[in-house]
Amino acid sequence: MRSITRRTVLKGLGTAVALPFLEAMMPRRAMGAATAGITAGPKRVAWVYVPNGVTMQAWTPAQVGANYASTRILEPIAAFKDRTLVISGLMCDKANANGDGPGDHARAGAAYLTGSQPSKKVSDGMHVGVSADQVIAEKVGHITKFPSLEIGNEEGKQVGNCDNAYPCAYNANLSWRNESSPAVKDCNPQSVFDRLFGNGLAGESEEARAKRMTRRKSVLDFVMDDAKSLQNQMGTSDKHKVDEYLTSIREIEVRLSRTDAKAEVPKDAVRPVSPGVRDFPDNCKLMIDMLVLAFQGDLTRVITFPFTNELSPMKYPWCGADVTHHGTSHHMNDPQKIELITKINVYHMQHFAYLLEKLDAIKEGNASILDNSLISYGSGVGDGDRHNHDNLPTLLVGKGGGTVATGQHIRVNRVPINNLWMAMMDRMNVHPTKFGDGTGVLKI
Repeated sequence: MRSITRRTVLKGLGTAVALPFLEAMMPRRAMGAATAGITAGPKRVAWVYVPNGVTMQAWTPAQVGANYASTRILEPIAAFKDRTLVISGLMCDKANANGDGPGDHARAGAAYLTGSQPSKKVSDGMHVGVSADQVIAEKVGHITKFPSLEIGNEEGKQVGNCDNAYPCAYNANLSWRNESSPAVKDCNPQSVFDRLFGNGLAGESEEARAKRMTRRKSVLDFVMDDAKSLQNQMGTSDKHKVDEYLTSIREIEVRLSRTDAKAEVPKDAVRPVSPGVRDFPDNCKLMIDMLVLAFQGDLTRVITFPFTNELSPMKYPWCGADVTHHGTSHHMNDPQKIELITKINVYHMQHFAYLLEKLDAIKEGNASILDNSLISYGSGVGDGDRHNHDNLPTLLVGKGGGTVATGQHIRVNRVPINNLWMAMMDRMNVHPTKFGDGTGVLKI
């Protein structure tokens, strides 16, 4: 078995398919370390965001420490309790008004990863801060095809005002490259797929896509010659791993073709990926599967994935909550509305569980991608009815390569959530002395 470099790519017309982590990519010393119990894969970080807060009494465990009992909302991820850190008491002060009046949802979205007060003055235009994911991408992004990947399920307006005179872009974007430029998320699964497996040459990529569409070809048809020649350098285990990886790519292609046929949106139309155009379950699982492939192929190590936008009006008939998300979050202690919003919270968590299962199924040395990652899940709003930002629902899942003491519920008192982001930066070998309103690295 010959050595294969981590940067090996299967190439064809308009196509570039990166390989997953293989034993043949590990130097002999690293293989020995993996056998001895040391993880071998790269560290990754991702942020999964849910808007409009949650039902906190159905989220927060009663006990602190390792012996906490799962709550109704956390139950879908109970199988990952040993790799989950539940954190209560984190706050996002810059999502508070601080003299700027109403507009909690816009501020929550914009301040969540930046820890900066979003500007409301029309004369200032958009003005917030660089987000945590982009700080990390600036440091490690040169290693991978994409410095970072921003995906989502619900497009949002990038111009105009939406929430009490705040720019609409605050509601729609989690990631910010600089103080006035968001890293706009891609909500079209086909677009994301083409970016992940295109070779970056526009003419070739368009030609290859046209051939795939007219001849019902797969991207894999363009790289099979490369794949076959590489098989002679692989052991049995690596061949099996590559086969599984390529099969996953092909399965996504098949699902994309079915979903696009169902959508039937004119080519020149603006595609708001929302109810009526593409069902949330289809879109979300496709995006999750491509997030997993992006990590598996080491196409990026930094991802942001808001399930929907702040103020999202999306309805959830798939879980018995055919009501608008944002409107129902203002439950005013109505038991029926609280039950409906809790069903939406549980439904989101079920999709998060799907992501964790997929990441954990892919092994790297003696660990999994999940073991080598830190996946944050949470919201910039605590209770949707109260619009509070001083006790945010927050999870950190994964071991970060064995660097985090998971398997417990910890409670802090009004600690900036940016302290958690600084801790994630620290695990990615980014060591800022200051970030947003952070006061230091959170001990995790």
